[in-house]
Amino acid sequence: MTRLLVLALSSLLLSCSPANGDMTTPVTVRFATFNTSLYADSDGGLLARLQNNDLAARKVAAIIQHQRPDVLLLNEFDYDAEGKAAERFVRDYLAVSQFGAPAISYPHRFSGPVNTGVPSGLDLDGDGRNDGPGDAWGFGRHPGQYGLLVLSRYPLDASATRSFQHFRWADLPAALAPKNPATGAAFYPDAVWRQLRLSSKSHWDVPIHTPLGVIHFLVAHPTPPVFDGAENRNGLRNHDEIRLWADYVSGETIDWLYDDAGVRGGLAQDAAFVIAGDLNADPVDGDGYQQPVRLLLDHPRIDARFVPTSTGARAQAARYGLARTGNVATHTGDFGPSAGTLRIDYVLPSRQLAVRDGGVFWPAAGEPGHDWIDASDHHMVWLDLTIKGTP
Repeated sequence: MTRLLVLALSSLLLSCSPANGDMTTPVTVRFATFNTSLYADSDGGLLARLQNNDLAARKVAAIIQHQRPDVLLLNEFDYDAEGKAAERFVRDYLAVSQFGAPAISYPHRFSGPVNTGVPSGLDLDGDGRNDGPGDAWGFGRHPGQYGLLVLSRYPLDASATRSFQHFRWADLPAALAPKNPATGAAFYPDAVWRQLRLSSKSHWDVPIHTPLGVIHFLVAHPTPPVFDGAENRNGLRNHDEIRLWADYVSGETIDWLYDDAGVRGGLAQDAAFVIAGDLNADPVDGDGYQQPVRLLLDHPRIDARFVPTSTGARAQAARYGLARTGNVATHTGDFGPSAGTLRIDYVLPSRQLAVRDGGVFWPAAGEPGHDWIDASDHHMVWLDLTIKGTP
C-alpha cells in the first residue's frame, strides 16, 4: 500500500455498548464532512498559520466544537508527511475552547498523501509547460495542498484502510476521456492519457470501529467541474471521480479496480459505509456533467432520502436571487453573488444505517455561530446515524 500516515493513538477496538451504559437509549454516531479552507499556497504555510493563533482556524474549530461530530472528514486541510499541521490543529485549536464552545478531543486521526501538487512531469493543461500547478496529478501549488484529514473519537483500522490515489483514469471502464469538441480528437495524447490518475486528491476507505460496528468511511474530494476549456476535462473527471465510489459500493467482484497496494475489487456487499466529502456536484444545479452525484443519490445501496438543510442557506440564496431548480435550503456552499449557493457537500449512509437527525451548520444572521461561518465558503454537513431497525 502507498505510504499512509496514520496517527491513531490506540489500536484496540471500542466496546459496542453505549458509553453511558444505558441500553434503553438508541446509540447514535454523528458523521460529518466540512471543507475547512485550511490550506496555503506555500509548502508549510498552513502550519505557520496554525502556529500563530489563526482566526479562521479558530472559527473552524468552534464550529466543530459546537456540532461535536464523532467521525469527521476535513477537506482542504493541507497534508504534511509528519502530520504537524494536523497535530497542531487537534491539540491547540480543537482541544482548547474557542469563542466559548467546549473543547473536543479526537484521539484517532488519519491522513495521507494526495495527488494535488504532486508533479506529473507532463503538460496536462496545454500551456506548453510541465511544471505548473495545472500539471500536477491534481491541481495544486505544492504536494499536499487541499488535502484530507479524518478525525474520529473511535479507533481506525489502519491495516484494512484502502487508498486509490494512484488508480489510473484510463483503467475505469467507459471512462469519459476528454475530447476536442471541434475535431472529436482526444484532448490528451494517448501516452499521457494512460498515465493520468483519476483521483484529484485521493479516495480512501477508512474502516471505523464505532458503537454501531465497523463502518467504512469513504472519503474523497473530486475536482471542481470548472477551470478548464471546451473539452470539459475537469467536468468529466469530476463525474468519473464520483462514479468511482458508485462502482466501489456496487460489488467486491469488480476486478478492474485496484488500490494502491494492488488489492483488487470493491466493497463487500454486507459492509456498512458512509460516503462523505465535498463532491463539487449539485444534483440539479451548477456546472456538473450530467449531475454525477445522482450516481450516488440514486444508488440502491445508499439511503439518501434524508436531505440536511439550514436556515442560513435559504436566507443567502434569497439574498443573491439567482434562479435555482433545487431546494436552496439544502445548499452547503456559498460562492458569491455570481455563482450563488449550491449543494455540493454530502454525508450519504448505506441502507443498513438509519438517520436520526442531521443538518447543515449554516446559521442565519442573528443565530448562534453566524460569526464563524466566514472561515470557509463551505458549511459542515452532519448526520446522526444508528442501525436500521433500532427502536
